[in-house]
Amino acid sequence: MSERHPSKSTEGYLPLANVMDLLLDAICVVDQEGRFVFVSAAFEHIFGYTPEEVAGRAMIDLVHPKDRERTLQAANQVMGGQPQQHFQNRYLRKDGRVVHIMWSARWSEADGVRIAVARDVTELKRAESMQVALHAISEAAHQAEDLLALFQKIHLIIGKLLPAINFFVALYDEERDELSFPYFVDQYDEKPAVRRLDSGTLSAEVIRSRQALLLTTDSQTELPDTVRSIIGRDALDWLGVPLASSKGIVGALVVQSYSGEVRYTERDKALLQFVSTQIAAAIERKQTEARLQYIALHDQLTTLPNRELLNDRLHTALALARRERQRLAVLYIDLDRFKQVNDSLGHDMGDQLLREAARRLTSCVRASDTVGRVGGDEFVVLLRGMDRPEHATAVAEKILSCMDGAFELAGQPLEMCCSIGIACYPEHGDSGQQLLRRADNAMYAAKRQGGNQMWVAQSSV
Repeated sequence: MSERHPSKSTEGYLPLANVMDLLLDAICVVDQEGRFVFVSAAFEHIFGYTPEEVAGRAMIDLVHPKDRERTLQAANQVMGGQPQQHFQNRYLRKDGRVVHIMWSARWSEADGVRIAVARDVTELKRAESMQVALHAISEAAHQAEDLLALFQKIHLIIGKLLPAINFFVALYDEERDELSFPYFVDQYDEKPAVRRLDSGTLSAEVIRSRQALLLTTDSQTELPDTVRSIIGRDALDWLGVPLASSKGIVGALVVQSYSGEVRYTERDKALLQFVSTQIAAAIERKQTEARLQYIALHDQLTTLPNRELLNDRLHTALALARRERQRLAVLYIDLDRFKQVNDSLGHDMGDQLLREAARRLTSCVRASDTVGRVGGDEFVVLLRGMDRPEHATAVAEKILSCMDGAFELAGQPLEMCCSIGIACYPEHGDSGQQLLRRADNAMYAAKRQGGNQMWVAQSSV
């Protein structure tokens, strides 16, 4: 068998150290005490430190604080003779950014060192996180009960992608030219008041310009003269992205930082922009659901609760009244001579009259009470938490006085009044159906007496 000869002299190959420095992955050697003995050139690209800066330094000092315990456990396993493959943890770069590392390591008993290969998988983890976030946002849009619940879920989702201690959602209603802040979490400031789009705030500028905006202490971004300030306390870093839906820009998503420990970058801006479209679609879905639910439960002419919503509130109020041993009252109201007005002046004037009657009724009760429209010219008032039955008659007298006056309709005064029937819990019934029926009967009794008066139902016993 003939002797084999190499095709090239070994003197023509690169030295081993040079080969390692050409690798994109970092080669690391750590002694038994956990200190760096050697790192290849790629270490600086991944971690930001030169080989000279980490020589003799404890490896664990560079690990993210939340990953140190399990990293030490893995290191002990390697030193115990159990090689590790594909172990992942997080490190803090020299510039403070977090990098995700996948390690393969083994222990050399003869040399008393751990030898490891480190691969930067930050972009891979980032892509995985964004896909998880998109799925979570879509799921939240289906599961959240309302917009507030959706915003709370979105806050949690964003918080897994980047620091989001200070986070808010600004929504813009173009029809009303109103910028509101339905979800606002901040370390220092309270929720801002509703304002116009030309109010000069940064979130308004994001919506107006349809462009993401990143402001840092290092940025040279020039803002328009119309932009006056950040809402509330000035932040070190401010990052906002527009929420673009099928109907246009519906708002803005904003994170801000007051601490030098949390800084935002162009990469964070790109990430927030990536998920913003899905978030806008989720918000639009919830707004549509809320709008349809509102239509289903409110009278379209007066915007008052309809019979279905009134019954639901009456059922809830009765359950509370039984539990807390409280009283409540139902006032059944009918406009006197409404049919004559409707027939003589037309349905448009009749509709105006009903809207004005609804406004006056609402002005006579507390915010905790309910005024509902249950028929053509019939309204019901639900009074919660009464101390005594006389409270219901006092409210009825207030309504009679308020309704017994000229209604200005299309420039002409129209005299109107109403009849009211009153039923109280527990005196006149134990169920919503009983109370409504007895209040209705009492209202008709008031009408038979000439109208423009109230009538209290007969006792249920």
